[in-house]
Amino acid sequence: MDNDDRMVDVTENEFDSFLSDNKVVLVDFWAGWCLPCRMQTKMIKGKINDMPEGAVVAKVNVDDHPSIAQKYHVRGIPQMYLFVEGKPVKGWTGVTQVSELFGEMSRHT
Repeated sequence: MDNDDRMVDVTENEFDSFLSDNKVVLVDFWAGWCLPCRMQTKMIKGKINDMPEGAVVAKVNVDDHPSIAQKYHVRGIPQMYLFVEGKPVKGWTGVTQVSELFGEMSRHT
């Protein structure tokens, strides 16, 4: 899997199957108008080579796919949830250090 495949935009139609197809998924809820969201994305992309093997990032635009955001009670963005085997195990709201995100991901890979 190359780095471009490790961070992908996911739609409502793809969300459930993406979670079931990947053991460890960091879901990044974001919006294009959100400056902290863009910062978070840049931080993750800058360290993508350090992401645990087998883990992926799914980006969900809350404006384009509000039903997913509502299902997981996203109130502020950026908000990230770590899913393991299709189930959310941890969440973060606001810009979060990549080392914290990847550290938690590595516990499950």
